[in-house]
Amino acid sequence: MSPTLASLVRHTALRLTVRAGGDHLDVPVRWAHASELADPVPYMEGGELLLITALKLDAEDPEAMSRYVRRLVGAGVVGLGFAVGVHYADIPDALVRAAEDEGLPLLEVPRRTPFIAISKAVSAAIAADQYQAVTAGFAAQRELTRRALADGPEGLLSALAGQVDGWAALYDASGAVVAVAPAWAGRRAARLAADVRRLRDRPAPASAVVGGADEPEEADRVELHTLGTSRRPRAALAVGTANAPGTAERYAVHSAVALLTLTTERSRALQAAEQRIGTAMLRMLLAGEPDHARAVAGDLHGALLDAPFRVVVAERAETTSDEPFVVLADIVESAAARAGEAVLVVPEGERLVVLAKDGGAALAAGVEHASALEAGRHTPGAEEAGFLAGMSAPTGPAAASVAYQQARQALSVARRRGRVCVEHDLVAAGSVLPLLADDAVRAFADGLLRALRDHDATGRGDLVASLRAWLSRHGQWDAAAAELGVHRHTLRYRMRRVEEILGRSLDDPDVRMELWLALKATDRS
Repeated sequence: MSPTLASLVRHTALRLTVRAGGDHLDVPVRWAHASELADPVPYMEGGELLLITALKLDAEDPEAMSRYVRRLVGAGVVGLGFAVGVHYADIPDALVRAAEDEGLPLLEVPRRTPFIAISKAVSAAIAADQYQAVTAGFAAQRELTRRALADGPEGLLSALAGQVDGWAALYDASGAVVAVAPAWAGRRAARLAADVRRLRDRPAPASAVVGGADEPEEADRVELHTLGTSRRPRAALAVGTANAPGTAERYAVHSAVALLTLTTERSRALQAAEQRIGTAMLRMLLAGEPDHARAVAGDLHGALLDAPFRVVVAERAETTSDEPFVVLADIVESAAARAGEAVLVVPEGERLVVLAKDGGAALAAGVEHASALEAGRHTPGAEEAGFLAGMSAPTGPAAASVAYQQARQALSVARRRGRVCVEHDLVAAGSVLPLLADDAVRAFADGLLRALRDHDATGRGDLVASLRAWLSRHGQWDAAAAELGVHRHTLRYRMRRVEEILGRSLDDPDVRMELWLALKATDRS
């Protein structure tokens, strides 16, 4: 342990005698320093045992000694060693009384004990304490390694909690708690999700000290550390303790960070191999070879093909950064890992393809992320989402290529509507009319109806309104004429003029369809 004034007094070779402040000897000593300055305070850092002979002090002046001692106490000096038999045969009463009044331990140093002996004793005790801390740190590292190999991250966290006499929790990239030890700390760990997410957005490696909870009895000192070697961390570690960790505990925490990084950060070679398997599996599914895809998937992605899944196709939204895709992949993969689901994430040029279990946690996490981005895009000052996505209907391996096309179609709709994510189910169940908002459709509609609008502008009739009424009444002359308030013969004449001006027959259902959609498109503009 660190040297204290009490341990120095017990040091038989030093022969120190307590003359004042005997109730304050358990305070740690950071260093022993000799100074004969009348005011050594500017050169003190706090925690020192100051050694003096009173060469430049009027040690018999009560007022001067009172000021001197108060200055030392204010500077954080923990003790005063006075060498007798040098300038004073005994410690002056004025200094003894001042030390007693301020509660500053005053030690009598006999003439035969040199100050250097006291400094060496303090230095040796500090070195022994540091050696003990390093030794304990290495022992903790061995224990953490053993538990990590035997029981995985859960075992490592349990051992770490014991080492620091507190609790420890592991988070994934989304801020969700993956594991915690002891179990009672789960509630405290969950409250730090927002702090973990904020830490994730800082350049790695990053760490922070935060509060554990609002309740006074749970106000632990909590350290957060990011895990991983890439620019964006894959996980985070929280360590909650009552006080700041000591040297040995610090070694244990740093060892845990290193070991958890190894267990949570897969090697680049393994990632590349899994990526190639996933790409091959996707290509076989899209080529209509589900049996071959299942053989390639093996245990890595095979479970994904045993239940209905959905295909999601995402593309960058006016950005060259991979960050939106990295975040989306992290969220989906982390949710899948927590739920024990298989998920496939495959980069495809400027796009990202995801195959996820229908109704599963991974798909839900991705949809929730897209919804949050959608809401953020409509908030003043919010940044763009960074990607657009389309999602297929539920499918199986045999119809994966159809689902892929559905996802691409939904993505196209998302692009036109300016949405973050569009589901094919909603597109198929909705109306075609929102698609008429496309600029190209409106331009076609304006061109098709321009001649009729030019005719109406001369005041020679209301052909556009008549055409709209006639089409809406499915060509029923009486009903359409009544709606317009004209005779049916007048309406017949107007429809003949429409055919003459457009050069197209209203008996053709395709012509009637195009004219009706053109009218709807121009109504929306």
